Amino acid sequence: MKLHDLQPAKGSTKKKTRVGRGISAGKGKTAGRGTKGQGARSGGGKGPYFEGGQLPLVRRLPFKRGFNNIFRIEYQEVRVEQLNAHDGIAEGAEVTPAVLAELGLVREADRPVVVLGNGDLKKKLTVNAHRFTKSAAEKIEAAGGTTNKLELKLTGAHATVKLLPKAELEKLYGEDNG
Repeated sequence: MKLHDLQPAKGSTKKKTRVGRGISAGKGKTAGRGTKGQGARSGGGKGPYFEGGQLPLVRRLPFKRGFNNIFRIEYQEVRVEQLNAHDGIAEGAEVTPAVLAELGLVREADRPVVVLGNGDLKKKLTVNAHRFTKSAAEKIEAAGGTTNKLELKLTGAHATVKLLPKAELEKLYGEDNG
């Protein structure tokens, strides 16, 4: 048996040290806080961030900079190659966010959609989306299709649309959510 094998018996408990209960208890009078000073006061002592005036670790490290933009618009991405490869999209079809959601290419029809230019497109399509990359628009038009940029119903902090109740979404988008 070695020191690291020692452990208390199963089910045994140790009583909590009650500080400030007389000198015979070993933790009386100053209750282990020393004499006077900031650490002896109730609520005293500096927080874990404070390092005695030295630049704290959190600020010394080069990451975790910047801020979170509450006005960002989170788009659902669809690649041109997905439109080409999917069997549910026929030649000459009209592609809307509602159609993309039905086919499982985006999660929700009522959130903004961006079409990216990855891959090739051989089908002639009419694509409706909130945003197109330059290469995506070129590829769709090169295949003989057209691009229709949908207007974002909301801008600013509510542009993610998710934050709105269903009743307000229906007012903005109508029943079809397209």
